[in-house]
Amino acid sequence: MSSDETYGYTEKNPVKVGGATNGPSNERKYLNSLTGPNGEAVSFVRNGSCCAFSTKNSPFGGGLLDMYSVTYEGKKDTVTLYLNMYDKGKLKAPAGFKIK
Repeated sequence: MSSDETYGYTEKNPVKVGGATNGPSNERKYLNSLTGPNGEAVSFVRNGSCCAFSTKNSPFGGGLLDMYSVTYEGKKDTVTLYLNMYDKGKLKAPAGFKIK
């Protein structure tokens, strides 16, 4: 789990799943790898894109972040996670989640 409370929760610190050609697939693989803190099943829905940024890993020189509403069994609220499908980074679980 990330020790940074903003990891994945803000557009300034998105989860970087990398791979522009298979980015959407990488996003789903990452989200499917998450569990709740006690192993609860996670569900997610893509809310769209936002937050234009520059990157050399896009054929267009820039990209958009994808926003997902994420929750798990027994969680009373839904959180928004920001994912960057263009750039790579060390994958961690955002605060409140674990990785299978």
